[in-house]
Amino acid sequence: MTREEARRSLRPIAGVLATMAVSHTATRVSAIALPWYVLVTTGSAAQTGLVAFAEMAPYVLVKALTGPLADRAGPRRISWVTDVVSAVAAAAVVLLDAWGRLPLGALLVLVAVIGAARGPGDLAKEIMVPEAAERGRVPLERATGLMGVTERLAQTVGPAAGGAAVALLGPLTSLGISAACFALGSLIVAWALPRGMGRRAPAPEGEREAEGYWRRFSQGLAFLRGEPLLLTVVVMIGVTNLLDAAFSQVLLPVWAKESGCGPAVAGLNSSVMGLTAVGGSLVAAAVAHRMRRRPVFFLAFLLAGPPRFLVLAVDAPVWAMVAVFAVAGFGGGFLNPILGAISYERVPRHLLGRVSALTTSLAWTGIPLGGLLGGVAVAAAGLTPVLLACGAAYGLTTNLTGLRPEWREMDRLRGRAQPVVMPRARSSAAAEGERRSGGP
Repeated sequence: MTREEARRSLRPIAGVLATMAVSHTATRVSAIALPWYVLVTTGSAAQTGLVAFAEMAPYVLVKALTGPLADRAGPRRISWVTDVVSAVAAAAVVLLDAWGRLPLGALLVLVAVIGAARGPGDLAKEIMVPEAAERGRVPLERATGLMGVTERLAQTVGPAAGGAAVALLGPLTSLGISAACFALGSLIVAWALPRGMGRRAPAPEGEREAEGYWRRFSQGLAFLRGEPLLLTVVVMIGVTNLLDAAFSQVLLPVWAKESGCGPAVAGLNSSVMGLTAVGGSLVAAAVAHRMRRRPVFFLAFLLAGPPRFLVLAVDAPVWAMVAVFAVAGFGGGFLNPILGAISYERVPRHLLGRVSALTTSLAWTGIPLGGLLGGVAVAAAGLTPVLLACGAAYGLTTNLTGLRPEWREMDRLRGRAQPVVMPRARSSAAAEGERRSGGP
């Protein structure tokens, strides 16, 4: 393979990662700018929370229902369209405020549009990863590791950039930057990703593809019910997401107040954890495809979960807490690359959108409950007992469930991603006609 051919083969995976980076960064910047704008203009914490709910509720709901559409229309097209919609909605908020015509109702509608677009947009980018990896001859673990690095960097850099932009330029200017990032994401999709990429994959020979939205949706459910490993993963991640939400939304802030360490130390712990998670994802991208998944996966969960709860419960010195959070972040960096590779290997390409949408949404069901249950538990029993109980629950969930026989399947299909059905070669005249047709 010549250097030019190698460069072209890597263009799809680079394009997918680049559009992920800018869209995730845009989301994180808007997550800072929108609440601050509402709080500054209304002074109401309740209305600020209402705006946050208006974005996240459509995100989860629409993402769960978009899988069949992603499989039918193709993830490349959906990624392009949703980035454009997000950019237009974010820009509309800025323009309407500048014209003095942005009541709370209109803001809620536009924020809901952004959330509803981001759900399928994020899904579309995720399900393009295996095809992009195959086109570039990149191992799945490496591709999903690079995806994890991209997400972790956006989670770490995006909020910091959003906070700085809001402080220096104001919330509306920051939201304009977010709109520009969404627009850039759509341009990257149109320029970097081949037109044939993400085209609807046919069902395997002898297997009939369901027609109609709800039949395709049911087909995804039926496949998931027949995959014990994926079901076990979804249940386990759902429990850990609930505990993580309780930790970040209630337990850590309450600890910061009661211990006297304040939000500065809490923020330091979270920042260190985010940075070391980037390092863990980089290591996973480099070497995870050579390692046995099962022991690495459960060791990573052991490091990423229970120690964070326990170190706060024992009132350790600040340096010890920072060290524990650093190790937890490094371990957590290995998780998503392994989980992503398992999903891409086991789910047929023509079902990837609907199954990925279902698994992600089911795994997120505990997040809205985490803060609520954590707050009730702390009010009833106090902070330290709840920290200890949550740490124990985290350890039991992630390690005792590892004794179940389903986990032996983690390495069985290693490296055998479902094949990409590449478009057939066409005449040069037909290809030229497609190039002239316009669109992404």
